[in-house]
Amino acid sequence: MYVKCGDEVDARKVFDKMFVTNLYSWNNMLSGYVKMRNLKEARSLFEKMPERDVVSWNTMVIGYAQSVDCVLTVCVNMREWELIRQAHGQVLVAGFLSNVVLSSSVVDAYAKYGEMADARRLFDEMALRDVLTWTTLVSVYAKWGAMKSASELFDRMPEKNPVSWISMISGYARNGLGHEVLALFAEMMLFQVRPDQFTFSSCLCACASISSLKHGKQIHASLIRSNLRPNSIVVSSLIDMYSKCCGLGAGRQVFKQDIVLWNTMMSALAQHGHGIETLQMFEDMVSSGVKPVNTTFVVILNGCSHSGLVQEGRRLFKSMTDDYGIVPDEEHYACLIDLLGQAGCFDELVNRLENMPCKAGGQVWNALLGVCRIHGNTELGRKVAEHLIELEPQSSAPYVLLSSIYAEEGRWELVEKVRWLMDERHVRKERAISWVEVESRMHAFTVSDRLHPLKEEIYSVLKQLADQMEEDASVTNAEN
Repeated sequence: MYVKCGDEVDARKVFDKMFVTNLYSWNNMLSGYVKMRNLKEARSLFEKMPERDVVSWNTMVIGYAQSVDCVLTVCVNMREWELIRQAHGQVLVAGFLSNVVLSSSVVDAYAKYGEMADARRLFDEMALRDVLTWTTLVSVYAKWGAMKSASELFDRMPEKNPVSWISMISGYARNGLGHEVLALFAEMMLFQVRPDQFTFSSCLCACASISSLKHGKQIHASLIRSNLRPNSIVVSSLIDMYSKCCGLGAGRQVFKQDIVLWNTMMSALAQHGHGIETLQMFEDMVSSGVKPVNTTFVVILNGCSHSGLVQEGRRLFKSMTDDYGIVPDEEHYACLIDLLGQAGCFDELVNRLENMPCKAGGQVWNALLGVCRIHGNTELGRKVAEHLIELEPQSSAPYVLLSSIYAEEGRWELVEKVRWLMDERHVRKERAISWVEVESRMHAFTVSDRLHPLKEEIYSVLKQLADQMEEDASVTNAEN
C-alpha cells in the first residue's frame, strides 16, 4: 500500500518490522524503490537479499534501463555528444547491451543526435528489436529526407504503429513525393490505421503538389468521415489544395459554396481564440451568398465565448431566429450560457435559462456548472450540482463540485454523504490528463505526477517559472 502511494519511507519501516520476510516481500520493496527511481537504495537492498529470482534481476535491469534512458534524453536535449558516448560505454561495461530497452535508448539517442551511421550499426547488431526502435529509426530517416532508407526499414517492420505510418507520409510530403504519399495513405486505410491531423495535412499538400483534385476530394471526404475537428493547418491545406487544383478563382468558388469548409475554418479560428476573425469570416460567408446552418451558430457562439465577445454573441443568438429562421436548440443555449457565465452575467443567464423554449438537458447544466466553478458562485453551483446528480448520476463533476462547496462551508456531514453516494453509485473521479508530443513521443501527465522519468527536471523548471512569476507579480504590485 505504502509503495503504491509513493511513500518509500513508511514502506521501508513496515518492511524492516516484519517478523518473517520472504522472496515476495523483498521483491515488492525492491520494485517500490525502482518505481520511485531510488536506484541507490534499490541496489543496497538487492545486495542484502538472501535469495534472488528472475523477478529480482529483471526489476534491477528495468531500473537501470529507465535511469540510462533519462540520462540519454537529457544528453540529446543538451546536445552533449561525448556524454551520450559515455552513457553508451557504461551500458557496454555493465553488460546490458542485450537488454532491448537499453539498446533502444542508445539507438534513439544516436539517431536524434544525427549520428545515423552509428544508430544503424547498433540497430543491425541488436538481437531483439521492439516496435519503438523500428519506429525511431524510420522517423529520423524520414525527418532527414533519407526516404530510401526509411522505406526499406518501414517495409521490413514486423509490426507497424501509427507513428511509423505518419512519419513515412510526412517524410514523402516534405520531399515532394506526392504520388508516394497517396499510395501509402491508401495502404494505411486498408490496414485501418486512424489518420491524425498531420496525416491529413500532408496528404492534402501532396494532392496540391501533383494537382490531383480527384484525390484531394477523396482525402477531404475521409477527413469528414473521421469526425476529427480540423485545426487551422488542415483547413489551410484544404484551401491550398482546392486553389491549386482548380485555379485560384475556382478554388475560392469551391470554398465559398461549401458550408462545411466555412464551418471548419471558423471552428479552427474559434478554438484558437480568434473570435474577431471568426466573426469577420462569418460576415464574408454571408456576403458570398452561403446561408449559415445550425452548426454554424454553434461554432461562432463558441468563438464569442472563447474571446469574451458578449455583445456580439447576444446579437448573433438573436439573429439566428430573426434573420435565418433557425430555432436555437440545447447546444446553442449551452454556448450562450457559457458565454454569459464566462462574463459573469449570472442574472441574465438565469433569466435565459428560465425562458428556454425547450427543457434544459445535460449540455446546458454542465455549461452552467463550469462557469459556477470558474466564478466561485457556490449558491448557484450547489443547485446546479444537485440537479445534475439527478440528471446524470454517473458523471463525477457535480459530486466533486458539491463536495467542495460543502467543505468550504464546513458542512462535513454533507461532504461524507456526497462521498458515500459516489461509492454507492460506483462513481469515480476522472483523473485529468495533459499531454504533449516531443520528438514523436507522447508524454502524458496527471495531477502531482511523480512517475515521469524526467520528473525532477520538469518540476525544477516549473519551480523556476513559478518563482519568476511571483517575483514579477511583486514588482508589478510595488510599482502600482
